[in-house]
Amino acid sequence: MNYLLLHPDSWSPAPLEPALQNARVEARSIRGPADLIPDERPTVFLLPQDGRNTFPLDALRTFVDARGAIVALGAEGEDDVPECLPTELLSGFVPHPGGVRQLLVALRAAYREAAARAEAGRARSEALLRGNEVTELAAIGAKLMTERDPKQLLDDILTQARRLTQSDAGSLYLVETVQRDESDGGESSSPGEAGEEDPADEKHLRFRLAQNSTLPYVPLVEFTIPIDRTSLAGYAAVTGEPLVINDAYLLPPDVEYTFNGSFDQRHGYRSRSMLIIPMKDHKGEIIGVLQLINRKRDPNARLATLTDVDREVILYSRRTIDLVTALAGQAAVSIENSRLYAQIEKMFEGFVNAAVQAIEQRDPVTQGHSRRVATLTVSLAKTVDQTDRGRYGDTRFTREQINEIKYAGLLHDFGKVGVREHVLTKAKKLYPGQLELIKQRHAFVQRTLQRDFWRKRAEFLEQQGAGGYQEFVARLDEDHRRELQQLDHFIAVVLQANEPSLLASESAADLAELGRRTYQDLSGQEQPLLTEQEMRYLTIRKGSLDDVEREQIESHVTQTYVFLQEIPWTNELIKIPEIAYGHHELMNGTGYPRRIAGPEIKVQTRMMTISDIYDALTAQDRPYKKAVPAPKALDIMDRELVRSGQLDADLFQLFVEAKVYRETTPD
Repeated sequence: MNYLLLHPDSWSPAPLEPALQNARVEARSIRGPADLIPDERPTVFLLPQDGRNTFPLDALRTFVDARGAIVALGAEGEDDVPECLPTELLSGFVPHPGGVRQLLVALRAAYREAAARAEAGRARSEALLRGNEVTELAAIGAKLMTERDPKQLLDDILTQARRLTQSDAGSLYLVETVQRDESDGGESSSPGEAGEEDPADEKHLRFRLAQNSTLPYVPLVEFTIPIDRTSLAGYAAVTGEPLVINDAYLLPPDVEYTFNGSFDQRHGYRSRSMLIIPMKDHKGEIIGVLQLINRKRDPNARLATLTDVDREVILYSRRTIDLVTALAGQAAVSIENSRLYAQIEKMFEGFVNAAVQAIEQRDPVTQGHSRRVATLTVSLAKTVDQTDRGRYGDTRFTREQINEIKYAGLLHDFGKVGVREHVLTKAKKLYPGQLELIKQRHAFVQRTLQRDFWRKRAEFLEQQGAGGYQEFVARLDEDHRRELQQLDHFIAVVLQANEPSLLASESAADLAELGRRTYQDLSGQEQPLLTEQEMRYLTIRKGSLDDVEREQIESHVTQTYVFLQEIPWTNELIKIPEIAYGHHELMNGTGYPRRIAGPEIKVQTRMMTISDIYDALTAQDRPYKKAVPAPKALDIMDRELVRSGQLDADLFQLFVEAKVYRETTPD
């Protein structure tokens, strides 16, 4: 209890001494809040009066409201409280000269009032602290539940635990299952996961993370320890109960566990107070251990010397144990959720890879295309995310959005499974079977010419004899040679026109001539040397597909969208169908299938379009064209697509400047 005498020039402390024996009495003049004593104990202020209104009432009011009371001491000749003092601030008034008994009664009443205010203040502070702790734990829990990166999650758990407890250092262990392979005596380790475990499997604790404010740059070396009672972390994992250590070097002699001081010895550190908390999942199973070291008075203090440790390190209180236990429960659930999310992501990754494999089995000539497009698009997205200039200087992508882009890239051609295989794999204008029929037709006509050549010679000799035979044979041989040349020219024109390159005007004229030629089949019927369908395919101006076939190929975009729409995507991946749907759309609206343009095309899709076209130009596995070198491919895209407004010029510039293309075509 404090008794503070203010303005002693009017009152002498001497008359008060009998009433204030064994109490703290201090004479002080105050002029502002800073002059009041910084003490949390209840305080009674004794205010002597001298007729002057010189008291800092606002400062006194603050302390009175929190933990104080005021007894006014009247000046000589005053029988009542002077007007300069608000009566609502006073607990009592003692006129001058005041008797000891009267003063003692006033002080006791004031003390009770100050003590009540202090207790009420402590209760309010405690309630506020508990409320803040609950709010903070809820906020930490929400943050942990939304973190998808396993490494970042562990770092957040340990960071928050150290912050809540003002711990200088800490470490985190995770339970790891060692799966025994009875066939070869080997073993493999994996984090504990949901599912039935083999009784032959063993578990241990893996040291996964460490933090130390005093020694922040010590490298992490992972190791494992058995789950038994010999170590601090192992003991907590076995018992499932918190372990509180007041001094790691002064353990009771009868405990089963020991402290490993090798880190302290190597780095000159001093571990003292410790708190080891097992992390339990929703089923009560231990999935890890949280270890905190050296709780500090000042969270910013460094424990560089033993003196620092003696001055700063304090014990872990019951409240900190409760807080960390609650946090450890949240952490365990978050770790389990992270593992479950990773399993789901792994399973989905497997499904996507299977889908890509299915595409490539149906269209072997584009093997690797989907993966290359995904790689290029993700790399371009990361480049956009990191740039701070230009049109996309403010565009940012989250980890989930990058994943969304990756999966959209891998699945962008999945609709090809719905395209007829012979159309999908058509490398030339004619299908292989059609070209084979033309070749057989050519051989048949050639043999027919040979047969007619020898038949005509035999008929001449039979009908006219040897006279004039040599002249006849010479003319016949010249005609036969010319017919064979024309026939060979026919097959050469077909083979040249069958290539998916641009059809030359000479070839078109030759084909028109060949389209009018006929031959006699085995029954003597006149048949066209080239059928109507063969002529249609051979006269395709560019590429290997006619309009009908091109529509079938282009339909793969819509089929991709329809297929992807059937998948119940999570919110993080919900845009995959839309991103993949537009990868053949162009900025000027000349793409397909919807012919949308500009702002209607998502930026993720624009990036994929650039990647798709670049890979189509540079791919080594297309039998219908040669691979174009990277510089030439970029030049073609710039001259023919960017300058004509078909591709996003800003994204293409980033694609080139950041050398994104090197991801699949390194120099």
